[in-house]
Amino acid sequence: MYLGLDIGTSGVKAVLVDDAQHVVDQASAPLSVSRPKPLWSEQDPADWWRAVNEAVTKLDSRARRAVKAIGLSGQMHGATSLDKSGKVIRPAVLWNDGRSDDNCKAMTDALPALTDISGNLAMPGFTAPKLHWMREHEPENFARTAKVLLPKDYVRFLMSGTYASDMSDSAGTLWLDVKNRKWSDDLLGLTGLTEAHMPELFEGSASTATLSQSVADDWGMACVPIAAGGGDNAAGAVGAGVVNPGEGFVSLGTSGVVFLSDNQYRPNTAGGVHTFCHALPGLWHQMSVILSAASAVDFVARTSGFKTESALYDATADAATPGRGAIFLPYLSGERTPHNDPSAKGAFFGLTHEDTPVTLAQAALEGVAFALADGMDVLRDTGAAIDNISVIGGGSRSNWWGKIIASAMDLPLTYRKSSAVGPAFGAARLARLSVSGETFKTVCTPPPAERVIEPDTEMRDLYAGRRETFTKLYKNTKDITL
Repeated sequence: MYLGLDIGTSGVKAVLVDDAQHVVDQASAPLSVSRPKPLWSEQDPADWWRAVNEAVTKLDSRARRAVKAIGLSGQMHGATSLDKSGKVIRPAVLWNDGRSDDNCKAMTDALPALTDISGNLAMPGFTAPKLHWMREHEPENFARTAKVLLPKDYVRFLMSGTYASDMSDSAGTLWLDVKNRKWSDDLLGLTGLTEAHMPELFEGSASTATLSQSVADDWGMACVPIAAGGGDNAAGAVGAGVVNPGEGFVSLGTSGVVFLSDNQYRPNTAGGVHTFCHALPGLWHQMSVILSAASAVDFVARTSGFKTESALYDATADAATPGRGAIFLPYLSGERTPHNDPSAKGAFFGLTHEDTPVTLAQAALEGVAFALADGMDVLRDTGAAIDNISVIGGGSRSNWWGKIIASAMDLPLTYRKSSAVGPAFGAARLARLSVSGETFKTVCTPPPAERVIEPDTEMRDLYAGRRETFTKLYKNTKDITL
């Protein structure tokens, strides 16, 4: 068995995968996000560890004893500051936190070569601007900071006592020279840090540490190797077999991602595209990212009176009626691609007496689809070859939403076995590679296709006009403040 752990934003997922690449067992544990001030988004790292232990110990105990290696995946960009004794200094600042917009501007002004070195625009979601903010607003906490770890890497530290990270997750810090796959002294210097504050870097399929005896005893397994792993999207790509140029996926998790694999480094900062290292050696990837996907749908489910998010999916699927009235902007946590606007706000526009909870739910599914299509267009503008698109993440369970997204993008979507498991399955594959000596092209094959959802011609034509209105709404409300 190989254990894959994904430290997400809304929960931790653990999966056990056997030698035949079957998911033998899986379990999860919930997490919550704290928003103490406008634009802020934080979590207590102790909650990650609680949830990891809860998820792992739910797994079949007999299968746990057969684990040969562990792989890690997790939400990217979160700044976890530790003192010299390894204690957490303050709550972790998350990927969807927007407080450091001014710090991004200051960093870019101080080092115009920032985008050339990092391959990315300075955005509040990235890790480095968060430390720039801390140095300015919490100088005592900043002075105590001895190490800065990403969420999954803090979990690794508690599992093993080792400070380590992988290339894909570290590429999202804005401290990495992404082309050359190493820490950049110039980028670190912008935030008053040095390489000594950083974990050691590894490729995602390399072994980094060994599970400590105390944790192994608690989990009922041996002191097995821990692979470097990957950021959630890169690990999701490994799980989906998206490891060749021109292959990609749409991820429907808390955030929404359009991901394209590449064997070359091709930054496109003008379009707000993220260019990161892949979780496998010699590969990179491009991403467009929206900050609210399934989380926006969940918000609308709660506010519209649906008992669960699944109830919303079921109601819209039963109605099977594209929206013709209200339009939803899903910018509940600001937005990245293509707007790079942490102050962007969500909205319903065009409400009438005819609207119902179901029509609002339909508008929510469409609004997220339109935002994803915006990101796909930016990737197309770079000249990227898009040969096929898979779907991963919890939102992949809804066929109706898939039809909406396929029609908005005018692309067929392939749904694969274990697609909802996503990054945790990829983390298990990286664990296997760290000990087996196999090549990644042998292990990281696409899971069998379960279904393909084609664009609907009538919906595609309808959405072309509604997307124009969607785009105008953002532009025309951008400067309105509350």
